[in-house]
Amino acid sequence: MQSAPPAPTAPTPPSAARKHTLLTPVRARLRDWWWQRLPRTNTLTLTQRNTYILPTGAGWMLALTLLLLLVASINFQLNLGYLLTFLLVGCAASGVYVCHSTLRGLQLHLGEPAPQFLGSGCTLEVTLTNTARRARYAIGMTVHDAPGWVWSDVPAQGSSVVHVTFQPASRGLHAVPTLKAETRYPLGTFRVWSIWRPAAHVLIYPKAEVPAPALPPGEPRAQGSGSAAASGIGEFDGVRAYRRGDPLKLVVWKKAAKSFATGVDDLVSRDSQQSQQQELWLDFSATGLAEREARISRLTAWVLQADRLGVDYGLRLPGREIAQGSGAAQRLRCLEALALC
Repeated sequence: MQSAPPAPTAPTPPSAARKHTLLTPVRARLRDWWWQRLPRTNTLTLTQRNTYILPTGAGWMLALTLLLLLVASINFQLNLGYLLTFLLVGCAASGVYVCHSTLRGLQLHLGEPAPQFLGSGCTLEVTLTNTARRARYAIGMTVHDAPGWVWSDVPAQGSSVVHVTFQPASRGLHAVPTLKAETRYPLGTFRVWSIWRPAAHVLIYPKAEVPAPALPPGEPRAQGSGSAAASGIGEFDGVRAYRRGDPLKLVVWKKAAKSFATGVDDLVSRDSQQSQQQELWLDFSATGLAEREARISRLTAWVLQADRLGVDYGLRLPGREIAQGSGAAQRLRCLEALALC
């Protein structure tokens, strides 16, 4: 027995699609013109001038219901109908005041965003400060035109922290996107919102190549005698087999864990003598790849791998060279250079 074919969906009317296409650039122009009038600041106080209010869908339905109640009360001369209508109108009017005052007077502050790797998402920490003697409820924050809200209550004369996440499309230095604060408290019949353009920027590091390739061969030091080049050392690991008496701080425990996991009890130590003979240079032109972004991704993986091993390394990029070094400061310098390359 064959099942009936699914019913075809109704196509979008050409007139509606054409109307949407024509209005899109107009709305974008109006939005850009409006946003250009908003100053960029990392601290924003919501006032009467930058807080807006409009009815929601439920609010329009309530207005229509009140209108029908009023017409019916007039038509049938219902005193109780008048009473119910004006009572609901009073509740809606007080809801407008409460809803608007929930945002008005609130202070928003954006913390300095930390650098992130491409593809991992960037989290913005926003502090909501309430100086009033009453609590504020159901306040939402989001990136403008992005799905997903973060909701929070702010206690009286206190503060609350919310974390808003957005996904940058590329590496480099990005301006923090426009944020929006909104509330529909207490009845949900009105929507109060405010647009915020932070002045902060966030640095996005390149995405590291996975799986991480092996480090490139070491280069003889300029002042060396060339014995390292003749010693047949290939891949630059900066390690050697463990010898009795080696300090435990020289043991590469990450490699040891991998050896134990495979059933081999071989330990390796960092070879300070080899590192004195060779220099590790992470060269943009020596990645073996053709595409620019693929090269930067491989260099990022090499920087992270060299940092985990604790060896000295340098970075060569077009028009820039970072000298030999190690540690967290060297890693941050190299990642920043790769992000802005």
